[in-house]
Amino acid sequence: MTKSSITAGNLAPTTFVEQRSLLRALFDAAVGAADPARCVPPHLPSAKELPRGRTVVVGAGKAAAAMARAVEKNWAGDLDKLSGLVVTRYGHGMPTERIIVAEAAHPVPDAAGQAAAQRIGKLVQGLSADDLVLVLLSGGGSALLAAPLEGISLEEKRKLTQALLKSGADIHEMNCVRKHLSALKGGRLGIAAAPARVLSLAISDVTADDLSVIASGPTVADASTCAQALEILERYKITLPIEVRQLLESGQAETPKPGDTRLSRCTTKLIATPQFSLAAAAQAARSRGITSLILGDRIEGEAREVGRALAGIAHSCARHGHPIKAPCVLLSGGETTVTVRGTGRGGRNAEFLLALAIALDGAANIHAIACDTDGIDGVEDNAGALLHADTLARARQVGLDPRAFLNNNDAYGFFSAIGDLVMTGPTRTNVNDFRAILIEGQQ
Repeated sequence: MTKSSITAGNLAPTTFVEQRSLLRALFDAAVGAADPARCVPPHLPSAKELPRGRTVVVGAGKAAAAMARAVEKNWAGDLDKLSGLVVTRYGHGMPTERIIVAEAAHPVPDAAGQAAAQRIGKLVQGLSADDLVLVLLSGGGSALLAAPLEGISLEEKRKLTQALLKSGADIHEMNCVRKHLSALKGGRLGIAAAPARVLSLAISDVTADDLSVIASGPTVADASTCAQALEILERYKITLPIEVRQLLESGQAETPKPGDTRLSRCTTKLIATPQFSLAAAAQAARSRGITSLILGDRIEGEAREVGRALAGIAHSCARHGHPIKAPCVLLSGGETTVTVRGTGRGGRNAEFLLALAIALDGAANIHAIACDTDGIDGVEDNAGALLHADTLARARQVGLDPRAFLNNNDAYGFFSAIGDLVMTGPTRTNVNDFRAILIEGQQ
């Protein structure tokens, strides 16, 4: 797709190749806005702000290795005073010189994540007020920073994580539980680093950019309670080991609360957010002559229900010109959930897109992309998938029943069979889900 083919007079792309190219370009723009090489350097300490002592770099998340690399390449001070360790997901590592990169499992923690978290806990202990702890946080950090509270085994935490992932709990609920069962999350890493100054750089993958939820807020106070964590587990009917129940019921697992003076030297900067990425995608659309409407950066709910809802908005644009007149692109972010009832291969973005396709029912001139900005849709190897006006027709030609695939939570299998998966590999960043619905003209 050439730029000139769709810029004059606000024209939409007209060919299958152009449609796919535009949708992919919007996704790439969203991911690019959150590239650590771009968003980390402006927020690093200047030469005048460097500590008199050492700088210890620690962190966790899918972007952790790329963030560590950006720190090394843009550090204003003596690299001999820079050291540390970050943990990222398997396959998301990058070469570094001063900061060690460990890899571990996500979303269900493993022994490698536990070992890395324990090393991080030790690295920040025994520091002075002249030292700086630079904490690099991004989506995935909760699972990767796997140091259970004393009295809880890694296997117990693994089982709880697996149950929460299947329950339909959203990220705020999951991280409320995680914070109360962790030795480092929920502000405990910040307390361990005292009296050193702590600067956290965070790439947000959560709705509302809640600092206490990004990687489960290891350096910020936590307003949630043990009672709330217990209520979440009971609401989703998750069986608790007796040790976990006792810790929550007794309040022994309580996290440091707002106003805790032990966190007074901790500050956090948001360096990339879902809204930043949606704005970048909107600019990419404008540069190609397509108007866009950002529906929001915090759209949540069951993936299939969100798909049906956005199909209704797309139909309204195509038929009535509301809330925006076609040709246009509807952009949205946030994190949907999937309550797993089937046995297929899923991913919330693919499931959203399959539900959207069924609701659109082959509507002409409507196409879409839905991908996770980290390049991994759930636990699969795809970022997401693409949808075209002829998606259902092509699927039925090869004998696929879209509703049967949706009922089996097998959106991956559906889009794989018709060649519409989006495969990017790890992007080494994460600002949550990205969705773009392209509406070429009226129905």
